[in-house]
Amino acid sequence: MSKGKVYLVGAGPGDPKLITVRGLETIKIADCIVYDRLASPRLLTHAKPGVELIYCGKLPDRHTLTQEEINQVLVDKALEGKIVTRLKGGDPSIFGRVGEEAEELVKHEIPFEIVPGITSGIAAPAYAGIPVTHRDFNSSLAIVTGHERPDKTVSSVNWEKLATAVGTLIFYMGVGNLPFIREQLIKHGRSPQTPVALVRWGTTIDQETLVGTLEDIVEKREAAGLSNPSIIIVGEVVELREKLQWFEKKPLFGKRILVTRARSQASELSEQIAELGGEPFEFPLVKMVSPEDSKPLDDAIQQLGSFDWVMFTSANGVAFFFKRLRELSVDIRTMRAKIAAVGPKTAAELEEKGLTVEVLPGEFRAEGLLDTLQGQLKAGERVLLPRADIARETLPKTLRELGLDVTEADTYDTLIDAENIAETLELLQEGAIHIITFTSSSTVKNFVQAMQGHDLTQLLSGVKIACIGPITADTARSLGLAVDWVATDYTIQGLLDVIKQG
Repeated sequence: MSKGKVYLVGAGPGDPKLITVRGLETIKIADCIVYDRLASPRLLTHAKPGVELIYCGKLPDRHTLTQEEINQVLVDKALEGKIVTRLKGGDPSIFGRVGEEAEELVKHEIPFEIVPGITSGIAAPAYAGIPVTHRDFNSSLAIVTGHERPDKTVSSVNWEKLATAVGTLIFYMGVGNLPFIREQLIKHGRSPQTPVALVRWGTTIDQETLVGTLEDIVEKREAAGLSNPSIIIVGEVVELREKLQWFEKKPLFGKRILVTRARSQASELSEQIAELGGEPFEFPLVKMVSPEDSKPLDDAIQQLGSFDWVMFTSANGVAFFFKRLRELSVDIRTMRAKIAAVGPKTAAELEEKGLTVEVLPGEFRAEGLLDTLQGQLKAGERVLLPRADIARETLPKTLRELGLDVTEADTYDTLIDAENIAETLELLQEGAIHIITFTSSSTVKNFVQAMQGHDLTQLLSGVKIACIGPITADTARSLGLAVDWVATDYTIQGLLDVIKQG
């Protein structure tokens, strides 16, 4: 078997969007990913199906795998012929021990690449509003380890020269040694009034920033209980934080939000949550598949030209309808019907297909569509409703009462999909989920079903629940969930708006 290849990749400081383009490419092609605790787990969602995942996270007091064991894993997997991506928080060559891993690969003649990453020593201060250089304050920068090898008897840091040689000092993983760092800097000439900042979990929703001076930062740190992983910034640039802090001012900063939409739909909501400073955690509860019995839909499509109206009640319904249309090789030009859509996303999906929507209600649900259609419908007209297998009966029932000939056809079936239930449960039990979003009644029902055997009242204590509209909210309440927010505009943007206002 030929040897594989190892990519030693900087995963960035925590915000998954800060990985490099090359780093993301190596995740997508990997057969095996070896990752540590400072690499965002959201990066793993880009991996291909079936990838082997090996966690090797390290804490100061304990290791899942020792460095020697990590080195051996990289060698063994590459010798199996696999493409291995080693994801390391920040940049792998800045206190990341990439040299040791690369040397081991060289010893076994295994090809490798080092992919640089954005280091936390620059990114964390930037997210705290502290540029590490500024022409009014400094013209030099030093990056220093705050945690040297425990078996060292003499420090390799030349404190006498370092203390006053550069404008800004950046210490990695130095919180435990903060008293010693302060002592050495003041002892060797740094002013006790020098501004200092500690940034913990920089670039993530858990980011905490503490500001003081060399004189008082140790006491402030002890009072705040701030621990690693933290970056220590020493220098006049810290004064810029008061004016330049931006990340912590985002409307959803500090919020981890459970997204329960189908995996194929979750990206839009997740992206907007991240843009607003929150952290989306995707727990897809719904999976859409082609209907088990496609005959009703097939028959309707074959008679497409006979309908006076085609009414779409979801963007998914549009997508699956046109998928089946293509599979049956039916020309859309046979359709002479007027088109109605229940909401703007559904209308946009139709317009992308080159179709004009005649009717779009102001209230984006069946009742709103019926109100808008009043006066436009004539008894005896034929109506096609391509929709989900679990759609409500309000629309077809009312249309039939108005004397219309209604054909219902399931374009897709909705199934429960709760793959990462263990991780979701763990986050809920730890109180690490702050908000749950529900975008349909099916997501609510599937969530409750997925959590069977657990006390929902206790599990959701302190968790806010946001629903996309009153139908979804009614379903949640009927199943015993306390709803905090209901969007007045039944769209993803409306859902985000009500969360921001809350």
